[in-house]
Amino acid sequence: MTPIGPWYANLRKPRLQPPNWLFGPAWTVILGLAAWSAASAWEAAVDDAARTNVVILFATNALCHLLWSPLFFKLRRPDWALIEVVFLWSSLVALVVGLWPISPFAAKLILPYLAWVSFAAWLNWAIVRLNAPFR
Repeated sequence: MTPIGPWYANLRKPRLQPPNWLFGPAWTVILGLAAWSAASAWEAAVDDAARTNVVILFATNALCHLLWSPLFFKLRRPDWALIEVVFLWSSLVALVVGLWPISPFAAKLILPYLAWVSFAAWLNWAIVRLNAPFR
């Protein structure tokens, strides 16, 4: 869902844009930590209601996570992706807040994901600012 082709290569990007090779390893670590978080929260949940909350929180985040790349790369709409990244970021804040009473450890495992998406949101904003308008 992230075809890096001429369109992306030709976008003007901010100075702090990481090299393309860094995104794969970063996402591998971040999503590995998120999986560990989900398993830890599931195990720490004291009842079915808490487990349901864990599932809802992670499912919401997964949906938000899966929407960003097609908007940015497939549809070539960084402006729409910038709107969507607000929902992705909010789903991560909800994960941290919602998991904390169940498992502070699980909530802390989400913090690198939140930090990366915060940085990615800034990159998305910078790309929109440097390249708009998109059609």
